[in-house]
Amino acid sequence: MPADLAVIGLGPYGLPLAQAAVAAGIPTLGYRTGPEAGSLTPAELRRMLAGGFRTAAGPAELGRVRTAVICAPTPPGADGGPDLAQVEAAARTLAAHLRPHTTVILESPVRPGTTEDFLRPVLEHGSGLRAGRDFHLAYSPSRVDPGNRDFTPANIPKVIGGLTPACTESAAAFYGRLTDKVVRARGPREAETVQLLETNFRHVNIALVNEMSVLCHDLGVDLWDVIRCAETKPFGFQTFRPGPGVGGHSVPQDLTGRAPHALRMVELAQRVNSQMPRYVVQRAAALLNEHGKSARGARVLLLGVTYKADLADRQAAPAEEIATRLVSMGAAVSYHDPHVPSWSVLDRPVPRVDSLYEAAADADLTILLQQHRTYDLQGLSVKAQLLLDTRGATPTGAAHRL
Repeated sequence: MPADLAVIGLGPYGLPLAQAAVAAGIPTLGYRTGPEAGSLTPAELRRMLAGGFRTAAGPAELGRVRTAVICAPTPPGADGGPDLAQVEAAARTLAAHLRPHTTVILESPVRPGTTEDFLRPVLEHGSGLRAGRDFHLAYSPSRVDPGNRDFTPANIPKVIGGLTPACTESAAAFYGRLTDKVVRARGPREAETVQLLETNFRHVNIALVNEMSVLCHDLGVDLWDVIRCAETKPFGFQTFRPGPGVGGHSVPQDLTGRAPHALRMVELAQRVNSQMPRYVVQRAAALLNEHGKSARGARVLLLGVTYKADLADRQAAPAEEIATRLVSMGAAVSYHDPHVPSWSVLDRPVPRVDSLYEAAADADLTILLQQHRTYDLQGLSVKAQLLLDTRGATPTGAAHRL
């Protein structure tokens, strides 16, 4: 069956799109841009294959689709902004096989202006075609929340910004097959800036509540009770919760670049959030000291080393820095995570425990970093000698909370 859609990049942005397309009955072709790829369960993979998904045998197949969506990863680059190397490689590959009337959409997180000033020239030079005349070009911010069962691509509104009105309508027609609602932006720069605003909104608010966590601990105030009460306000407040650090694939830095366009609040939020792993280690050392133990030689068990609950993804997870700092203090670190069979820090394997309760009972300190569904936190709080809960997930009074 010929594919109607090519998803270029099968990582955290591309795989959810490919799954949604297959679920909508769209024959979909997957094309990898690098070694990084998202994870699928065997059952999910079987459903996709049965629904018409297949991986490309070669780049020439990209020239046989009506719509191509570039979902290549854009990890932080040397200047703190997104590294466009994989986007450029994907664009060059696509351009060599691009046919007239194809709709090309970029979903990777990028700086405003990237679609017009970076992607467009690459596609036009490599294909000999002109964007807006010979093929459609648009940007749509990826709105993926991995593991969220309530919000999926089918019910998350999709923002579209095309190079021309016809480009916008062509992209909107495609996304209209996947989602209940399509929102048209004025152009690609506006759509790119939507991604910027949404990403920074998350990081700034997490930074605020992380600072509140430190303040409330110093004041002897129960932050989790404060949040519980504050979230009853029906307007002007949205709940965010503190944690050991911010992970994931979205770039937490200011995507606008350097001054004079840098967002100072975002820069400050990044500094606040990047200090949380160090703060967790400070709290851990203080707890051990309060119980007559030193961090040097202490047995410390880390629970959940992924960046998000119930996922295997460890992209930018704070667990690595926390483990590194604990090891540098002389602690004997081990971990438990049902989604991570092996883990290394500083090029050394971290011992993985199999019997969670026995390990918690044996450890001088257990630190809950990620709240996986499989964890019985009530039972864990009983078994652990000393428990530091960085997620506020344990019953009140059952553990020391961040």
